[in-house]
Amino acid sequence: MQKGEVRSSQLLTTFGPGAMIDLPDGSVIVGGLENWHYKAGEPPPFVDEPRLIAKLRARLNKPTLKLKLPPASNDDYQGSKPGITVWRFPRWFLVQKPEPVLGPDGKPLPGYKGTRRRLVHQSRVTKSKYKDGNDAYEVVPVRFVRACAHGHVDDIEWPAFVHGHGNHCGGDLFLDEKSTTGALVDIEAACSCGQRRSLANAAVKNSRALGLCSAARPWIGSYSRDPKGCKEYSRLLIRSASNAYFSQTLSVISIPDKKSPVDEVVRQLWDQGMSTVAENPATLAVIKSIPNIAARLAGISDSEILASVKRIAAGVEAFVDRPVKDVEFEAFADSADEVGSDKPDGDFYARRLPPAEWQAPWMSSVKNVVMVHRLREVISQLGFTRFESTATQINGELPDELSLDIQVAPLADNVEWLPAVENRGEGVFLVFDEKQISAWIKTEAVGRRLRVLEKGYAEWLRTHASSKRVFPGGAYYLLHTFAHLLMTSISLDCGYSASSLRERIYCLPADGTAPSRYGVLIYTGSSDAEGTLGGLVEAARRIKHFVRKALELAALCSNDPICAHHNPGEHDHAPLNGAACHGCLLVPETSCEQRNEFLDRALVVPTVENIGAEFFSLP
Repeated sequence: MQKGEVRSSQLLTTFGPGAMIDLPDGSVIVGGLENWHYKAGEPPPFVDEPRLIAKLRARLNKPTLKLKLPPASNDDYQGSKPGITVWRFPRWFLVQKPEPVLGPDGKPLPGYKGTRRRLVHQSRVTKSKYKDGNDAYEVVPVRFVRACAHGHVDDIEWPAFVHGHGNHCGGDLFLDEKSTTGALVDIEAACSCGQRRSLANAAVKNSRALGLCSAARPWIGSYSRDPKGCKEYSRLLIRSASNAYFSQTLSVISIPDKKSPVDEVVRQLWDQGMSTVAENPATLAVIKSIPNIAARLAGISDSEILASVKRIAAGVEAFVDRPVKDVEFEAFADSADEVGSDKPDGDFYARRLPPAEWQAPWMSSVKNVVMVHRLREVISQLGFTRFESTATQINGELPDELSLDIQVAPLADNVEWLPAVENRGEGVFLVFDEKQISAWIKTEAVGRRLRVLEKGYAEWLRTHASSKRVFPGGAYYLLHTFAHLLMTSISLDCGYSASSLRERIYCLPADGTAPSRYGVLIYTGSSDAEGTLGGLVEAARRIKHFVRKALELAALCSNDPICAHHNPGEHDHAPLNGAACHGCLLVPETSCEQRNEFLDRALVVPTVENIGAEFFSLP
């Protein structure tokens, strides 16, 4: 199909391989990477980001893995147009002509006020029309499919669902809706023989009403099946629901790693004798006695050289060992007053804001404010999940696959490259005083609040028994909540849309070489002009105004006192959140690195509950 276009960034977040999309003339599922077509005769649009590529190669054990931009649409291109193949899905349709509900005697049921529509397979549909004698009626794709926790998705076997597996009468099938609410308890699949069954039976967790999963992977090919098979039972899925597709992505900000230059020097000297050091470290002194090698290694300690040799000999880059956010925080917070170069095609340029421009009583916990004039974010998609998302860890790394309750579905049969997009924008970075946060965490009121939040986490873990997702701690709750408040404050004042701003939380624990490090980056996550007009950098100059406004807005939610009194251990609709709701903290999920989880206003400012655990205080 050639109809339908989406933005490149949407292919990695919302409409990637395996996602179901409604088009004007039907419903389709986006094809896997084998079905992404580029212009013949032109070089592939590779994306270069060493840190991200190294992480993905190590994760997937693919030493030659590369990143590519999605194919660009070009209506003027002659010949085979570049683009992405999609497959019609699902293959069952509802005829839009309402029909009367008949009883066993073939007469309309008296008093029945519901709507009945015929359910037909695509083999009985021609050009979106169902023919009944001399008449033709419009059809629409049925909105119900079946899927499993491994990402497989397929049509519901409607005859088997209505009659029970193995008992098919061959009669006509219908969907009866008893009301206009769309609730599953009011929808029944029925047969002309009189058999009927409520869709609510298939919605029950661990239900076997839809039978074993067929291991179908229609994004790989229209009738593709997983060669490994599947032992899961299918679950009812509304194809347009928000839990039908969760993209698993990894992103980095293009910042030079201060430790990677050592690896680069050692790699260049590898064939000049440095490889012998990997076998015998004592030969380092001999190697350093060679004049031209000594000049290249000047200023680098023996311990750094030996550590680099060990990494390279093991085939591991310096930035594979270091978490994504370690490198980024170091570049933002520990650099000189000016980082990078101020050139139009540069990837990174930042400057510290003089303290006199942002200091205020409510900013006493902030150590530095950095204006990020220019940054480049590269995002790559590894796979996707259904029913439940897989957020990155708080250090920016991907979760361990063995710790997931669900499995990540692949984008292709044989992954040799992954799709990626690059966003260029700007931002503002705040460094927090680690001593003040550490002292705040030790207070009795914060301890009590954290125990309440931990009960909510324990309740969530009870339904995710195999998960190894850890409780992030009070510091992360504080910084994450503050970031949401600051994004909202900036968006309301500067005119940015809520989805054009993104957060990056730096809550890095102390290790042998550095103390705890805390910071928040708010940056433009959009690839359009809204992300590079300088508005966010100018917002950095007024950061004390935006922080105060954010704290004032957080003190009272439009849903208080209900929001402030939310107990995550008892109210299971949001077990990972404290005082947080759509009225105060929740933002578009593409803007949040944890999909709107681990939030609590009570740790930031006083709320109507007044528990005394707040970090900020307004004069």
